[in-house]
Amino acid sequence: MADFSNVLNDLAPGGELRVAINYGNPVLAQRNASDGAPAGISADLAREAARRLGVVPRFISYDAAGKVFDGLSANSWDLAFMAVDPIRAEKINFTDPYVLIEGTYLVSESSPYKSVEDLDKPGVRIAVGKGAAYDLFLSRHLQHATIERAATSASAISLYIDKKLEAAAGVRQPLIAYAQSNAGLRVLDDHFTAIQQAIAIPKSRDVAHQWFNDFIQEMKASGFVQESLARSNQSLDTAAP
Repeated sequence: MADFSNVLNDLAPGGELRVAINYGNPVLAQRNASDGAPAGISADLAREAARRLGVVPRFISYDAAGKVFDGLSANSWDLAFMAVDPIRAEKINFTDPYVLIEGTYLVSESSPYKSVEDLDKPGVRIAVGKGAAYDLFLSRHLQHATIERAATSASAISLYIDKKLEAAAGVRQPLIAYAQSNAGLRVLDDHFTAIQQAIAIPKSRDVAHQWFNDFIQEMKASGFVQESLARSNQSLDTAAP
């Protein structure tokens, strides 16, 4: 494992660890009900890594993964938690995944769609958060359906409802939560992708990338990831092997 001082010099030479946290994915990040502080698996991993490195994390809030990625060009963060994607990998080094999250569709109860394949047809319009992993994936793989983009994954559901589109794409858990609290909607049983969520390190920071890759392996093997998911009431089935 890399020497800690080398890791800090490589990743956060100013002595402050700037951590991007995306509240647009409620499986990974939430706000503490009592004080609004970052909570969830992303925040837990960031705090544990910072503790080991001897620094205090400064969380920078985002509401969409696409905005996190844009923040990289502005040098707004040192560390982030994002879905692995080949386009992002041009500028980011990813650790091994710590969580696997299914991307699927929210549709109306009366719609004829039974599986994700049923939606890739001419005339089908799918709402998705701009720049989200699901936007990137579907942009590469859909052959016939068209994508309509909202500013965030959460607002993609509103776009789907307001424009009476055929489906909204996103993370299974928040889609299910929305369907359960709004009559006439359902979530498909299958998924179009299982996206790997990993720690993101800017390119060229190779010492830090290796340290964090070792770190995430230890966090999975020790049960830290599973315990954090349980504390934030998330399914343990999402933990990456």
